[in-house]
Amino acid sequence: MADPVIVDIPHKLGREAARARIAGGVGKIAEIVPGGGHVEQRWEGDTLHFTVSAMGQQVASRLEVRDDKVRAEVDLPPMLALFASKIREKLAEKGTKLLR
Repeated sequence: MADPVIVDIPHKLGREAARARIAGGVGKIAEIVPGGGHVEQRWEGDTLHFTVSAMGQQVASRLEVRDDKVRAEVDLPPMLALFASKIREKLAEKGTKLLR
């Protein structure tokens, strides 16, 4: 497995509002993974664990909601590691829009 894609997305919403925005927009997460489809999700405290099915692969990810930022970590299987920079870019872009 390749190193995870890690992106810190700053926000000024506070933890609860940021978590609510993420909960409302989690369906769009599949869009950041090429060929992304079905998304499974579960919350553990302030961390959203989700898995995106993409190109026959499972992409496990976590979003840790903090008071002033959200730390996103995406574990890419080797086949999708080629897309790491594109995924990092889209995650930062879509995450910033979601948390505005």
